[in-house]
Amino acid sequence: MRIIADTHTHTIASTHAYATATEMIAEAARLGLYAIAITDHGPKMPGSPQVWYFNNLRAIPETYMGVRVLKGAEANITDFDGSIDLPESSLDCLEWIVASIHDVTLDQSKTKVSVDTVSQLYINAANDPHINVIGHCGTPAYRFDYESVLPVLAQHGKLIEINDSAFKNNKSSVPNCIEIAKLCKRMEIPIIVNTDAHFTTQMGRFDGSIKMLEEIGFPEELVVNSSVERFEKCLKERGLAVRES
Repeated sequence: MRIIADTHTHTIASTHAYATATEMIAEAARLGLYAIAITDHGPKMPGSPQVWYFNNLRAIPETYMGVRVLKGAEANITDFDGSIDLPESSLDCLEWIVASIHDVTLDQSKTKVSVDTVSQLYINAANDPHINVIGHCGTPAYRFDYESVLPVLAQHGKLIEINDSAFKNNKSSVPNCIEIAKLCKRMEIPIIVNTDAHFTTQMGRFDGSIKMLEEIGFPEELVVNSSVERFEKCLKERGLAVRES
């Protein structure tokens, strides 16, 4: 299996990542990737860029160095209503939203984390038309009812992310990632494989995810970024332009 687009990546704008947008795009071009999404953390993450950064991502060409560049964000889910931390004015400027839970940005003052409350959080988030991808949802601290919630996310067009950083940096997430992948296989739910790269040397390296998917016999046709044709279809379904030929 070959992954042709990396749609969860960070630049120095996130301050805990260490390469510029130009460097990340150049590495994607060097690796022969079809596309990259620049998805720096939303403004509630400490050290993250503010709304004017996201509003001006349109300054980056649609295709640069031969790579389709999706302008996006890793939006933080901030409460159990499934809210994210970017205003409508910014979301209207962006093409690709990965929505993720992080300890430091989820308000737990009124609602405690449990399988039920996290399940409801994701069901609520499914209704947000701006969200394209549910990011690193195998995190053990935020386990949810995979069997009942994954079909709801898929019904609303949300791609389930297999985040390769789990296999390198967050190994406690791996058993949940495998469980999610197996359920997506059984339920024929589309997934997307991303690196969550915070530096150029992580960009486009999907080894752990690919190995796991191949071991469980995951159908390649359900991995939306495993071929140019599938990924272009995904973009077109979302009203997004494909790469210039």
